[in-house]
Amino acid sequence: MLRCTPFLLFDGICAEAMAFYHSCLGGDLTVTKLGDTMMKSHFPPEKHARVINARLTSGAIDISATDWMADPARTPLLGNLSALYLTGGRVELQSLFDRLKDGARTDGFQELHEMPFGLYGQFYDRFGVQWIFRGEQ
Repeated sequence: MLRCTPFLLFDGICAEAMAFYHSCLGGDLTVTKLGDTMMKSHFPPEKHARVINARLTSGAIDISATDWMADPARTPLLGNLSALYLTGGRVELQSLFDRLKDGARTDGFQELHEMPFGLYGQFYDRFGVQWIFRGEQ
């Protein structure tokens, strides 16, 4: 089933921010740090304490987040700290990806590809909106 939720990006304070939102909104919070995943070997040790994925669910509220780990040439700024996060099956994600990427910016563009946690891709569309796609393994 295809879902679209907000996705927040932080610069090293994701765990703190999501814990605060959890204290305000209640529900269930899961936090996975980079150092607890197979991906840690692809990053320097100083990034291992950063959050690779956090998810807060409380009733109809569903928020996902991460700490900034993008290209060091890009700086986290207001405007690039949120995205639309599409999750679902391979076929439906590929179809939406192919339609939405029309006119997408080339900087930061990642075609849908397999990662240790499943299918992944991202881009900024022609209107400057960031889209992140994740499919089941």
